[in-house]
Amino acid sequence: MARRRQNGEGSIYQRASDGLWVGSVTLDWDGDKRVRKTVAAKTVTEVREKLRQVRTKVDAGLPVGDDKLTVNQLLDRWFEDVMRHQVASPALSNYETIAKVHIRPTLGRKKVSKLKPAEIDALLSAKLDSGLSVSTVRRIRSVLAQALTQAQRWEMVGRNAASLSRPPRAPRREGRSLSPEQIKKLIAEMTDDRLAGLFLTMLGTGLRRGEALALQWNDLDLKHAVLTVRDQLRREPGRIDPETGIRVGAALVLVKPKTASSKRSVPLSDWVADVLKVHKARQAAERLALGEAWRDSGFVFTTTIGTPVDPRNASRAFSDLAKKAGLGAWHIHELRHSAASTSLAQGVPVEVVSAFLGHSSIRMTVDTYGHIGDAQLRSAADAMDAALGGLVAAGSRPPVASSKTSTKTS
Repeated sequence: MARRRQNGEGSIYQRASDGLWVGSVTLDWDGDKRVRKTVAAKTVTEVREKLRQVRTKVDAGLPVGDDKLTVNQLLDRWFEDVMRHQVASPALSNYETIAKVHIRPTLGRKKVSKLKPAEIDALLSAKLDSGLSVSTVRRIRSVLAQALTQAQRWEMVGRNAASLSRPPRAPRREGRSLSPEQIKKLIAEMTDDRLAGLFLTMLGTGLRRGEALALQWNDLDLKHAVLTVRDQLRREPGRIDPETGIRVGAALVLVKPKTASSKRSVPLSDWVADVLKVHKARQAAERLALGEAWRDSGFVFTTTIGTPVDPRNASRAFSDLAKKAGLGAWHIHELRHSAASTSLAQGVPVEVVSAFLGHSSIRMTVDTYGHIGDAQLRSAADAMDAALGGLVAAGSRPPVASSKTSTKTS
């Protein structure tokens, strides 16, 4: 006699092929077609419990999920349907490399619905033990968390196991800055360098490399000493031809800043404005000397033929210049750090420096340049000492109440 099905249980039967009990329940309707969820187990009791859990999730408005979806399958669909249209090629390539090298080998075959925070914590721990930096390991967690967030939006999974994992603690980042003595040596060395205008502008404005290289002459108002940051110059790596294995389509492109705060007007000090005026005259002389061979791109900082400067070449040129000046190894981005540190050391409020740099939040400025704040606190203590220390030295101490009770004798 066939087993009577309980009310609301859904259909349950024993599969002849493997003897497992199978249950299914209708979740929704897609037109005239029912959308069903099927579960399997060794006993009827287990099937009933699984069906009960499915109905509980549906009643609570939670996604039932896809029990068969693997992390590899999720990543494939995420890259193809979402990330390919949302991020630039260099960023997408970085995401895909993180997934290929660090996520897929360990978690790729795992079912997304069964992924546990403990498994992700174990992965992150293993990566740290292998010698990877904290920032790289945090990046691994971030990529996986973003993919799982998309799975939640697609109602493929009910929770984000990566978000529940513990990110490794990031050390406080402190930007290395050039001292006044080092800046003097650098300036003395760049007298005849045709990119001196670029380096000095970055030092005086705190612009990012891509922002400075993207500047066009119509972004500058030298009469009123202000420039406008509208774009960043970036090198797109192109793609690898599957047949030849050769990378093709690489190009320099202008891209919009990532955040609204990065698009800003930056006032110029008198000396930076003078530097740009000298640079403009120098570029005009180069254009005249080259004649028709000059390519008028409109950029402020160009190659010897008028085309935009490749960001990698700018970095290499600055590194070589720093070494010639006897300063050792320095990166072009440290000109930005030097601009910020100098401003803070001169007492410019951190919120003003944050806006000057185009940071998305004051927190970012504090995290990067907090060591300057420590120095300012020390100077505040020194100021208090100068104001009040003399009183103590002169014996003018404030009155202190005695702990003893005075007694009057007759």
